Amino acid sequence: MFSWLANAWRVPELRRRLLFTAFVLAVYRLGSWIPAPGVNSEAINNYLSQTGGIFNLLNLFSGGALSQFSLFALGIMPYVTASIIIQLMTVVVPRLGELQKEGEAGYAKINQYTRYFTVGLAAAQAIGFAFLFRNQGALEANTGRMVLIVTTLTTGTVLLMWMGEQITKRGIGNGISILIFASILTGLPIGVAAWWNGGPMERIFFPLIGLAVVAAVVFVQEGQRRIPIQYAKRMVGRRMTAGGATYLPLRVNMAGVIPVIFAAAVLAFPPTLATYIPSLQGFVNDHFQSGDLTFLLIEAGMIILFTYFYTAVQFNPVEQADNLRKYGGYIPGIRPGPPTAQYLDRVLARLTLPGSLFLAVVAVLPSVFIAYGGFSQASAGALGGTSVLIAVGVALDTMRQMESQMMMRSYEGFLR
Repeated sequence: MFSWLANAWRVPELRRRLLFTAFVLAVYRLGSWIPAPGVNSEAINNYLSQTGGIFNLLNLFSGGALSQFSLFALGIMPYVTASIIIQLMTVVVPRLGELQKEGEAGYAKINQYTRYFTVGLAAAQAIGFAFLFRNQGALEANTGRMVLIVTTLTTGTVLLMWMGEQITKRGIGNGISILIFASILTGLPIGVAAWWNGGPMERIFFPLIGLAVVAAVVFVQEGQRRIPIQYAKRMVGRRMTAGGATYLPLRVNMAGVIPVIFAAAVLAFPPTLATYIPSLQGFVNDHFQSGDLTFLLIEAGMIILFTYFYTAVQFNPVEQADNLRKYGGYIPGIRPGPPTAQYLDRVLARLTLPGSLFLAVVAVLPSVFIAYGGFSQASAGALGGTSVLIAVGVALDTMRQMESQMMMRSYEGFLR
């Protein structure tokens, strides 16, 4: 492993990408500690520590920036929420569906709509948080100061969106996922300290449970079903191409950690909406606490739903069957065309079910440990469940991208 990392550092392009990613993450962490103008970070931190619930999850995804009410207090979640809504709208809005089929130019236009929508969502969420904290006595601000705070938080989200896109373009890995990954890692020292100060049962069993969860996440993330593909001999121009056998890999969890992030973004809606509609505040306080049964069922259901949705977005059985037929490929025992598409769809649905159930179970584990295992909220929240899913998933995807870069330069890969 260390020799592989040393080889990666010797490649000038990889070294440049790694340094650029590290620089952007350093700027991100710096902005997470600079409070918005006129904000008493200690008062807001005290309020959030007493409230808990979904705010703990939002604070986790912002790397603690929400508890500081800093420049990046909203984090990247408004952009994730906007992406979800735009992707859902591509199914029901014909114009967006047409843009999706236009290739690179269409995706560029959809991304532009997503950016505009992100600005609106960030502004709405910033207004909601500002009024919530002011009404609860955690923020003292007049109208002018409120406008300045909302503008600052919205600008911070736009800057994070741009930084994530720059990491994707000029750094390593998916920029948005890398930012969320960095946010989760910042809570690691707090989680370790809470685990060390916990009870004897937590000290003994929590590391074992954590290692088991990490191993299970890696096993499921890397698991795949290999569909055999046979290519027949055919004429291409004046040459006869040789047929052969290969396989089509279908991953058990093709959606990765995206459904967990999507579910967290959607669950942030009710608390934000309650800041505008005070009558909903009681419902949110009663049913949107991290250990509440209703909250856990909603979270698990959303993760399963988004897993199927994102898998359908990533893999289209009809297009895959058409491509196989176009290049002379077929699945042994399955007729080309619609029967192949139906077969792939059936196999993918069976694979997605255990993958989605696994994501849902692991995501709700911390709340179960807190409610029934006597574990502290800080350690279970920072070291388990959603945190492990996202951290391990993003790390695997990033390592996979680095390995592909290394293999292109004739270096031996690290992942087996």
